[in-house]
Amino acid sequence: MTRFTKPALTAREQLELLVERGLQVQDADRALRLLEVTTLFRLSPYMRPFQYPEDRDHAFKPGSQLADIVRAYRFDSDLRQLLMVALERVEVAVRACISHHMAPTYGPHWYLDRSLFSHRYRFGRMIGDIENTLASERTKFQREQQQILKSRVSDKVKDQRIESRKRDNYPRFYAETYSDPCLPPSWAALEEMSLGAISHLYQGLAKDRDRKAIATRFGLPQRVLGSWLHTLTFVRNICAHHARLWNRELGIPPRWDDSIPTPDGRPGRDVPRRLFTVMAMLTHLTTQISPDTRWPGRLQALLAEYPDIPRQPMGFPDDWQQRLASLHPLPPAATGGAQTR
Repeated sequence: MTRFTKPALTAREQLELLVERGLQVQDADRALRLLEVTTLFRLSPYMRPFQYPEDRDHAFKPGSQLADIVRAYRFDSDLRQLLMVALERVEVAVRACISHHMAPTYGPHWYLDRSLFSHRYRFGRMIGDIENTLASERTKFQREQQQILKSRVSDKVKDQRIESRKRDNYPRFYAETYSDPCLPPSWAALEEMSLGAISHLYQGLAKDRDRKAIATRFGLPQRVLGSWLHTLTFVRNICAHHARLWNRELGIPPRWDDSIPTPDGRPGRDVPRRLFTVMAMLTHLTTQISPDTRWPGRLQALLAEYPDIPRQPMGFPDDWQQRLASLHPLPPAATGGAQTR
C-alpha cells in the first residue's frame, strides 16, 4: 500500500495535463467548459482505448483527439438512457408476472408466508425493508399533517389537504387505513422493491413450479430468467449511477437456453461477458413483453448513429444485426393502432 499524493487540479490544469500527455484539443475554450462540468476523472475511463496500455504517464497514442473521447462518452450516455427504458419495462413486467401468479395462487399477502421461500432467502430482511418503508411514510405523513393543522386555512381545506397527502403513495395510505395484516398486499409491496430485491425474491421462491410459471411468460426456463435478472440488476445499477457501460465486462456470464440464439452464434450455453449479450437479452425480453415493441429498432438506430464507436469492446459479432433481428422479428406494418414503446 502506498500513500496517495496526487494533487487536486483545476479544470484548466486538467486540460493542460491532457495536452501534455499528447491529446489533441481543437477548441480549448469548449474543452475547458466540458471539464468544468464533467472532470478529467469521469472522462478517464473513455480515454484508455486512446492511450498506451500500462503506460504510467498515461500518454496518448498519436492522433488521439478529445472530440473522439467525448463522442464515446456521449454514446455511452445515450446507450445507458436507452437501456434504462428497456430495464424499466422488464422490471415492471417481472413484478406484474410474479404478482399475477403468486397472489391468485396463495392469496394477496402470500409474501408473508415464510414457507413459500427457500431457507437461503433473506426473508426477514425483505419483511424488515417493507416495514421500514411503511414506518417512514407514517412518520412523514404525521409531520405533514401537523404542518397542515397549523396553517391558517379553513378546517375543510385542512381536511382536504390531509386526505390528499395521505394518498400521495400507497404505503402511506395503507399504514393510515389498515391494521390487519400490518403490511400491504403483494402487488403493492412489490412496487416498493428494487430490481435487485425482485431478482432475489424470484430466485428465493421455494417451489420450482412457481418460478417456472412466472418464467414461461418471458419464454425462458426459470433458471435462465433468474440468471438474467441478476445480470440486469448489475447493468441497471451502472446506468442508475451514470457509470461507464459501453466496454464493461460482466462479472458472471448469464445462463442461456438452447431455444434462443446465442449472442455470438457459438453452440452451447457459454455466452460472452460483454454488452452485446445484454442487448440480446433485452431484445428478447422486450419482444416477449410486447411483440410490437419499438425498443429493438431504437437500439439499431442508436448504433447506426455512432458507426465509429468500436464494436469489439462490446462483444459484437460480425453478423450482430442479423442476430438481434432473429430475437425480434419485425412486426407487421402499422395500421393506425397504438404502438407500445
